[in-house]
Amino acid sequence: MRIGIDARTILNPEKGDAIGVGHYTYQLIRHLLELDQENEYVIFFDFRVREKDIKKFSKPNVKIKFYPFSDYKKYLPGAYNEILGSATLLKENLDMLHTTSPMSRIPTSYRGKTIVTFHDLAPYKVPEVFPKLQNTRSKTILKMMCNKADKIIAVSNSTKKDLQEILKCADDRIKVVYSGFDKRFFEESAVSREKILEKYGIKDKYILFLGTLEPVKNIGRLFEAFKIFQNNCKQGGSNCNYKLIMAGKNGWLAKEYKQMAKDLGIAKDVVFTGYIIGDEMVPLFKNADFFVMPSLYEGFGTTVLEAFATGTPAIVTNVSSIPEIAGDAAEFVDPNNGEEIASAMLRFAKDESLKEIYRQKGKRQVEKFDWEICARETLELYKSFKK
Repeated sequence: MRIGIDARTILNPEKGDAIGVGHYTYQLIRHLLELDQENEYVIFFDFRVREKDIKKFSKPNVKIKFYPFSDYKKYLPGAYNEILGSATLLKENLDMLHTTSPMSRIPTSYRGKTIVTFHDLAPYKVPEVFPKLQNTRSKTILKMMCNKADKIIAVSNSTKKDLQEILKCADDRIKVVYSGFDKRFFEESAVSREKILEKYGIKDKYILFLGTLEPVKNIGRLFEAFKIFQNNCKQGGSNCNYKLIMAGKNGWLAKEYKQMAKDLGIAKDVVFTGYIIGDEMVPLFKNADFFVMPSLYEGFGTTVLEAFATGTPAIVTNVSSIPEIAGDAAEFVDPNNGEEIASAMLRFAKDESLKEIYRQKGKRQVEKFDWEICARETLELYKSFKK
């Protein structure tokens, strides 16, 4: 078979390092190429990506191809994508094309067989947390790609259910394939504990949040809960010298969060780190007293698995895919209830034995998610297109 994979979410010159969908795409391709030497792969990159950055994908059964558009972004980008994008794909005579995100949309004029991975339907489930224009555009593309795809990969049963209920995708077109987990989180990092604490000026115990700073992550409610936690902790006479570490790049409305922390009177106890590089993530997790993720919606929830792998007890949201991914290995809270989130924080702060129970459960739960399994199940779906 001749298999095409759209890898434009990796090494994207505009969006920077691979996170989220980019990480999924990178790990899937890496494991597919280790697993499969029989089929031919054509991997499509943005043409601005430097050739030295893609050497790691070079294999005897791999052809690297660059999409020709970007230069004309200002001039009829939709039409440009349709004409040249479709021509580029057709020229490769693919048996099937896998697009790892519906937002990297397939030209509507392309008539080849396609698979699209859907990670979430957040624009439909929580439209209030996105800019209106972006949300309208995202909904249009999600619906278009659902209708166009011959087969769909959903990264969780929760996402599959959303596809069926919201976009009316037929059950026989959807296959649930869990994303894997990057095993480097089981390993020691090159960055020491002392170095990470010194870099961010952390001297006290801390609660960790890791993710893009944007409304879907429910950061305002997290701040409110942290304020309640501080007050309740002090009233109970406990050691409450906790910092809240907000680790992650800025997203939509991120500038408002620093002001929000000031307004709540917690600014001196909230540390904004900015984007966290790979080597810093392990010590940042391992040194946290516990991890909190009160998201309003998640399509999968890789960050929860990162907490589990590093032995970090986790308080997580009880909505969308998270109960499915976390199993019984985390403390669940209603993301809309600040008092409930604060109460969970207080229990973790006071009870070392409770945290240890979750540490052990988390280490067992994370073992269920493996990139090799993800690649094998994806390859089986590819083979269903064999002529």
